[in-house]
Amino acid sequence: MRDQDIKEQITHNSALTAIVLAGGQSSRMGQDKALLTIQGVPLLQRVCHIAAACADTVYIVTPWPERYQHLPLPRCQFILEAPLNQGALVGFAQGLAQVQTDWVLLLACDLPNLQVEVLQGWAAELDNVSEDAIATLAHHTKGWEPLCGFYRRQCLPQLLYFINQGGRSFQQWLQQHSVQVLAVPDTNMLLNCNTPEDWSSL
Repeated sequence: MRDQDIKEQITHNSALTAIVLAGGQSSRMGQDKALLTIQGVPLLQRVCHIAAACADTVYIVTPWPERYQHLPLPRCQFILEAPLNQGALVGFAQGLAQVQTDWVLLLACDLPNLQVEVLQGWAAELDNVSEDAIATLAHHTKGWEPLCGFYRRQCLPQLLYFINQGGRSFQQWLQQHSVQVLAVPDTNMLLNCNTPEDWSSL
């Protein structure tokens, strides 16, 4: 989908906040994944515009906001991730602490095949999620897909407790709680790019 197409689909949804994580080291890729381009559009910009089509506010959690301040990122706010190298779970907790809505959409910045229509369809079903579920996520053979799905804001105390006990694994944290499964119409949507080979396969 072209960047302009994404912009034209932007809708305001005050009941949902989005968090985009852009704090990875990109060590396997050899360059910053957030700045890799698809049809001339950096991945971070593309993901943020899709997030903005689902949520009124988008937080970008990153230890280096200066890298991305030149990008056109409407309705996006940077949250400085600190301390560095603590992993995605800690970055999520820092973003979640700023959220005021009941639900938050969490996305990694390296999801080139995101489909805004699928995310909006999932968001429309949040009222039907079981009250005891802290999140609704896709599931596959390796476990949950934690960086493309929805979390309840009220899970923050449990998340902070897990982190303060030394936990850094999304999978281990999610195993301790009720999570509702999202139906994924196209598994390619969840592809993330970690290596040059991943990128070239696109």
